Amino acid sequence: MKSLLTLSVFLVLIKEDNGQKPVVSLQPRFPQVYVGDDVTLICKGGRNPTKWVINGIEQPHQNYVMLLTTVTPHNNGQYECEQNGEKSDPVTLTVLALEALAQLSPSVGGSVITKGEGRNLVLKVDDAEELNNWKCFAFRGESEFKFDGIDVNKKMKRAVIFAELRDAERATFWCMNKNATHRSNAVTLKMTDKLVMLEPPAAPALLGDSVALRCVAWGAEKVEKATFYRNQTKIDSINADTYTIIAKQEDTGMYYCHATFRYSHIDPAAAEKEGDSDAQYIKVIDGPPAANISASGNTLKCFCPKCSDNCTSYYWYYTPSNDMYSRSRLPEYRKTIKASKEGLYCCRMNCGKGFSRFSQLYSHRGQSESVNVWPVILGLLLLVLVLLIAALVAVKRRRQGESSIQAAKDKDKGGDAAVLLHSG
Repeated sequence: MKSLLTLSVFLVLIKEDNGQKPVVSLQPRFPQVYVGDDVTLICKGGRNPTKWVINGIEQPHQNYVMLLTTVTPHNNGQYECEQNGEKSDPVTLTVLALEALAQLSPSVGGSVITKGEGRNLVLKVDDAEELNNWKCFAFRGESEFKFDGIDVNKKMKRAVIFAELRDAERATFWCMNKNATHRSNAVTLKMTDKLVMLEPPAAPALLGDSVALRCVAWGAEKVEKATFYRNQTKIDSINADTYTIIAKQEDTGMYYCHATFRYSHIDPAAAEKEGDSDAQYIKVIDGPPAANISASGNTLKCFCPKCSDNCTSYYWYYTPSNDMYSRSRLPEYRKTIKASKEGLYCCRMNCGKGFSRFSQLYSHRGQSESVNVWPVILGLLLLVLVLLIAALVAVKRRRQGESSIQAAKDKDKGGDAAVLLHSG
């Protein structure tokens, strides 16, 4: 009797477990998802096969983890998963066609690192004094981790975190302010265990932008020759390590490189080596709208024709000519400003939950050069006028002198004539 009761309870537990409703989890837990982010959807329960349904359409993907790379608004919609006949509630993914407030980027290199290594990521925000109020996170595998702290360099106006994959094949890193109202862009690093690796940029490949694909060999000073492939088809072979494309939609695909190299810094007579890299997926997307600058003298105007009506204020930035790493935001929110200092200017629009892309850099020569032109011109004109007047006065005096001399001569001639007549 006791055995039957135990068996009944066991069967009930199995039934309840099998009937547990799955839940879709969206990772990382971004306050907003921006164009270019990598997003992971997890059907909690961890069972395979898992059925995925996106906007009512069943997908061929059957793993309980779904990775969406370099997302765009085309990924927007309702995501559901189903396990053991039980369907989850839908989760909505909304990708904003905007950029994040702060910028996170590798100090060197691209998005691929060798197994066991890490890379410094540099965080820059508009107000460098607020860097102490930012915190950074990593998403590895299926878990999210918080960094104990960030290394703030007030002199350089930036913060640094050391990003490492540990045992994960890929990881996503990002930072947020303490109120979770703003965050940086997300940087995804991927692991390779090969000697040769293809390093795409950590930033998304945006339509029309220059995208450099670098083929490197671990431990070698340089690659003597690299051959690049897209979707198994050779695209170029160069005696250098970098292949650059101007991104078009048709450039989307799987890329890898074949490198020829030597460890000549160890042994000048080192033998030639060669090898292939892992394939890396490059997805070309149409990014957020970009601002533009027009200039008339020292008057700069920011505009963004493709920005939405939510983009209502303007952010202006200035970089001194002698310090290209010290960009700062100006206390201006208007469409038009006066450039008063020599240096580089750029702008972008604040669109509420995000920002437009930065405009091109505008180089201004400085107020002193533009303002002092008119005094110089007026001075030259005044000098010419004075010289002209002096010349006219000199000519007039000369003519008057010549007239007096002529009159005197005429008088002398008249006197001589009178004397002759009198003597006659």
